[in-house]
Parts: sequence; C-alpha cells; structure tokens
Amino acid sequence: MQRVPEPELMDEEDQAKAYAEADFSEPHDHFVSLFRSAFPDDTLAGAVLDLGCGSADVTVRFARAFPNCRIDGVDGAEAMLGFGRKAVRSAGLEQRIRLIRAYLPDATLPLTSYDAVISNSVLHHLADPMVLWASVKRWGKSGAPIFIMDLLRPESEEQLNELVRQYAADAPEVLKRDFSNSLRAAYRPDELRAQLEAAGLASFSVNIVSDRHLVVSGRLFSQETIASSR
Repeated sequence: MQRVPEPELMDEEDQAKAYAEADFSEPHDHFVSLFRSAFPDDTLAGAVLDLGCGSADVTVRFARAFPNCRIDGVDGAEAMLGFGRKAVRSAGLEQRIRLIRAYLPDATLPLTSYDAVISNSVLHHLADPMVLWASVKRWGKSGAPIFIMDLLRPESEEQLNELVRQYAADAPEVLKRDFSNSLRAAYRPDELRAQLEAAGLASFSVNIVSDRHLVVSGRLFSQETIASSR
C-alpha cells in the first residue's frame, strides 16, 4: 500500500479533545515497557526530551516510570498542549514536566542537549521525516538512549480496515478518521532503515512490536566515536 501523507499538526479542538479523552493505556504503557526492554541496563536520570508530546499521556506515564528524570515535552499544536497541561497538573508533575509549544526543526528549547530523546507517533505526521532524525542528533547527548515508536503502515487496504475495526470500532468518528489516515501515512521498516542510513544513524535498530506499531531505538554516538571504537 502506497504511503499517503497527512497534516503535520492535530490542532483542531475536537481532534485534541477526542485524543485526550481516549484510552491509550495499552499502547502507551507498552511504550514504557519497550523502552525498558531496549535499554535494560540504563538507570535513566537527568533531562529527557519528548518530541511531539501531544496531550502528554506518554510524557506523564514515562515520568512516573522513571522518577529520577525530568521531561521537556515539545509539540506544535496548542490544542493538544492545552490538554497536556491539564494532564500534567492532574498528575502533580508540574515540577518535573515542562510542555513547550515549538515547531521542528526550528524549535528553541530550554536545554542545548538531553540525556535521552523519546517520541511517540510523530514521525508519520512530518512532511519531511528527516526533521525528526536531525532533531534527535541535534538535542541528544553522546550516548543518549533514543526511542521512537510509531505506527506501521499496513500492507493492504483490507488490513488497514481490519485494524480500524479492531482498535477504533467504538471510537468517535474523528478518531476513526485520524487513525485510518495515520496508518496510511506511516512508514514500513525498509523505509525507516533508508532514512536512518541517510541520517547517519544506521546503527539504530528497527523492530515491529505489534500489529500496528514499530520502534526505532539505539544510542546516539558521533561518527567519530563509532570510528574510534572499531
């Protein structure tokens, strides 16, 4: 199935409300557990950058799972960030989570580098996917764990329709529409490997982790560091 791009921002109020009120506990808890599996020996502390944090559900879950870190969540959609701020306040995590409205790749962030970079379901929204990989390299410290989870584009229209029926049958129409559009806009593993190669991140791994998700993960090292280790 050919990829069909979708809008970069989810800035409609009904979109943001439906997304914030939906139950994404299964995939978002899976995000946290998969991070632990990808970096089992890592005691995560310090500053974490969440690229495309949206309504901050993953951000909050990640902060709870890793109490020694603080997180800067970045998103370009003010409607999503409004619900994110409410979620952060409700969780009592205002001292550890900052939400920032900014647009990649021209964002101005509070820190020049971060101890880890994470992102959930943002890559398929970007008009140019290389923006995400450039942002990872720009803000990740050397050795930082990088963990990017995104949707996996189905192989056929029939498979896409079945995924929508299975996971969004009872969802509001706006969520059904967005889920369908996002599946069409998502990438396949071979496309991601080509992006990583072009970005100088070929050491990162690409793994399918569910019937609708894949993960890109690895540690960020400069080409000089990689060369000197050979």
